[in-house]
Amino acid sequence: MIKLAAAIFFSLALVPGAASAQAKSSKGSGYEQLNLFGEAFERIRQDAVEPVTEAKLIGAAIAGMLSGLDARSAYISEAAFRALQTPANDNATTLGLVLTIGNGQLQVISPQDGSPAAQAGIRPGDVIFTIDKEPAYDMTLGEAEQKLRGPIGSEIQLTLRHGTEKPIDLTLRREAYKLQTVVGRVEAGNIGYLRIAGFDGATQAALAAAVQDLRQKIGSKLIGLILDLRNNPGGAFDAAVAVADAFIDKGDIVVVKGRKPTSVKRISATPGDLADGLPLVALVNGGTAREAELVAGALQDDRRAVLLGTQTFGESSIESVIRLPGNGAIRLTTARFMTPTGRQIQGKGLEPDLAALPVKLEKLAQGERRREADLRGALKNSDPIAPSSKPPADIAPDATATPDVSEAASVATSDIGSAGDEQLSQAVDVLHGLALVSSRAIQ
Repeated sequence: MIKLAAAIFFSLALVPGAASAQAKSSKGSGYEQLNLFGEAFERIRQDAVEPVTEAKLIGAAIAGMLSGLDARSAYISEAAFRALQTPANDNATTLGLVLTIGNGQLQVISPQDGSPAAQAGIRPGDVIFTIDKEPAYDMTLGEAEQKLRGPIGSEIQLTLRHGTEKPIDLTLRREAYKLQTVVGRVEAGNIGYLRIAGFDGATQAALAAAVQDLRQKIGSKLIGLILDLRNNPGGAFDAAVAVADAFIDKGDIVVVKGRKPTSVKRISATPGDLADGLPLVALVNGGTAREAELVAGALQDDRRAVLLGTQTFGESSIESVIRLPGNGAIRLTTARFMTPTGRQIQGKGLEPDLAALPVKLEKLAQGERRREADLRGALKNSDPIAPSSKPPADIAPDATATPDVSEAASVATSDIGSAGDEQLSQAVDVLHGLALVSSRAIQ
């Protein structure tokens, strides 16, 4: 213990300002807590019923520190970090699940479109109990994601629960798939439908190409666009900003806020609107998370789109991977983003302008649908920044959609955009109503 304490104090002495900080320290300071850590470390090393290495103890201690912060922060071992830096094995793939964790439970944010998980009917909010019969309750996100990855064609067994149903066992086959982040088609003869399933380096170009294709197919009859962000778990931050920027001509897109009051950054739009001012309806639900919420929040604050659906997931954290040379790395939440007017997404989500349930699908009680705010260690938002002068969009109370409801709905990725998609049908009705109002105003 003496050697450990000496090493800790020696390391601190090498840090600029450590000496003055030590002089200002008082009872209960970090130094006394480090002594407590040293005592516990030595006791465990000497008296644990099974021998344990110092490296394992230190790794577990770091992992424990990070797990006590929020669901996203985690310790990455040296072996895992090296694996992250190695180009992906062409013969390995995942199930296409985007996960979060809290209260000891592994939860699905959303499966990716076209993935084995989506084809198997896994839904946003599902809780995974076991992976290949191994309990998932004490796994970190990194461990769970690693276990889901494996050779193409190999099988994996999951035990999970849909909502309040009884747990079920699923056997899935890992198959190679390509996430097509943007898919477009014509709806009702004069409306462009754009499914945005995620964000990567190719999303911006794919979006522009899809809009151009819709214009060629519909021509001057085009009355508006539907942006489907349901069950979109996010992706690359810059790609999401580019998607929002494509439809917003001026003003802010997102506000990024770190720990320090001075670390507020506003990202502004560049001139130009891919839709040339045509009305937009953005579909959202409980599987709309992270960067997808960035896009939805920007469009809503800018009054550029009507949000239709149910409350979004509510996660806006930004993580940084910080290298610990020779000892792996830590993934630490270092910032969060907000809407342009300063509305907080983290732990709250976005409320749609028009509440609309997929009534032809199974409904789940609101209390049974977990969101970011329900997770242990979820980041809170009690320090909003000063909002800009632009308020959120106001929608007339007699708009063509269902009234606000106290239930959330579960919708499988495979049901999105299908013939029985009630939310999509309501979005079409909204655009037709807006077109009618616009034509009368011109007259």
